[in-house]
Amino acid sequence: MAYATEPPKQGFRLSQLIYDTRYRGITIQVVALVLVLLALSWLVGNLMANLEAKGKDIDFSFLWSRAGYDIGQALIPYTNDDNHFRAAMVGLVNTFVVAIIAAFFATVLGVLIGVLRLSKNWLVSRLMGLYVELFRNIPLVLWIILAYVIFSEASPEPKDFKVVDGVAKEEMFLGIAAVTNRYTTMPAPVLDRPLPEIAGLPTSGLAVILVLMASFWVLSLIRRRATRVQEATGVRPGTFWPGLAVVVLPVVALLVAMGFHLDYPTFKGFNFKGGLQLAHAFTAMVVSLSLYYAAVTAEVVRGGIQAISRGQSEAAFALGLRPGRTMSLVILPQALRVIIPPQISNYLSLVKDTSLGIAVSYLDLRGTLGGITMNQTGRELECMLLMMGIYLSISLILSGLLNFYNASVKLKER
Repeated sequence: MAYATEPPKQGFRLSQLIYDTRYRGITIQVVALVLVLLALSWLVGNLMANLEAKGKDIDFSFLWSRAGYDIGQALIPYTNDDNHFRAAMVGLVNTFVVAIIAAFFATVLGVLIGVLRLSKNWLVSRLMGLYVELFRNIPLVLWIILAYVIFSEASPEPKDFKVVDGVAKEEMFLGIAAVTNRYTTMPAPVLDRPLPEIAGLPTSGLAVILVLMASFWVLSLIRRRATRVQEATGVRPGTFWPGLAVVVLPVVALLVAMGFHLDYPTFKGFNFKGGLQLAHAFTAMVVSLSLYYAAVTAEVVRGGIQAISRGQSEAAFALGLRPGRTMSLVILPQALRVIIPPQISNYLSLVKDTSLGIAVSYLDLRGTLGGITMNQTGRELECMLLMMGIYLSISLILSGLLNFYNASVKLKER
């Protein structure tokens, strides 16, 4: 009686790297990696040879030499006797400030405009559509320059706010802020007892940010607990007042401990004294970025809302929910899963578009490290490499955080 036996196992052959599907994919990846490394090696070698021919080398020691230039708006201590590294840090902080403020206003306005564009009111929806098409289809740099020109040329002079015989030619907004042709003045936050600096950098603002982050983390725990209670009992405990207390009270306590108060601007002599004076380059950047990306965000929000089945809103109406509550409780939470992925790209673009501030002499990272510092030191390659690395790091960190949030709100299979 004959029995079937397994065929003899053959040894490995080099031809399997090409013809065997088990190894072909690995072979292609290895070949591609080798080609990329060879290309990078050639580029680096060519770069070093060209630099050597011009008598140059790659050296970052210029960062510790004296900068020798002033920065009009510096949110961290800086003088022209500081080094180029300090100037770059001032520019980086200016980039963050513009990006964060513009992202906040762009998000709020974008959501509002996106929802109103779907309004059944013909006039409202058409006006919102006009706004979106107007801002989205004109280059951002033109809006930045236009905003700067309007603030600089169409605003009154500081002397127009001087009170003569009890009357001023121009009135301050609410008595605490004024827009002049040189700057915008408003109350300045002041700390009587700030936290000590670390490596020359103020830590008070960082402390407030960390406290806010911890507060929002506790708020997420409160909401998760409320969800578990609702799933177990059918009754959702209130989260508004506990959440408000968790977010507000720790920050207020920290600010009170640091002696927080506002310094209001007053007109003395020929100019405003005290308060915070914002350069028009900063104001133009915030306004133009906010309005431009609000239009882009509005389209993302509109598309996300329209991606939700109409049956969802009809079911909510059948349960007696008003349109506003239906939008906030039923439609928008589901639309977030569609809105967040493209909105991540919008935030990344907004951060990188802060570099357009060079058009109105706003000294952000592009204006300091990639502008004055590069021109003074002649270290073009080093400055460009540093800027590329910084922008890449910011984008990767921001993308990672937003992708983490996106993963937390997406539908999870059971």
